[in-house]
Amino acid sequence: MENWRKSSYSGPDDGNECVEIANSPTYVAVRDSKTPARATLTFPPEAFAPFLEGLKRDQ
Repeated sequence: MENWRKSSYSGPDDGNECVEIANSPTYVAVRDSKTPARATLTFPPEAFAPFLEGLKRDQ
């Protein structure tokens, strides 16, 4: 069972940028908290930080 939590990268309060993450020794999962039953992205742990860095560069 995954323990989902609001990511520190989400927007403040209850804004439109609600991202949840769950992690384990083998993966990090990301989903939209407004539609949790829809698609979930999963990453090997070593790929998650580069993914976030890429998002920051695109802003």
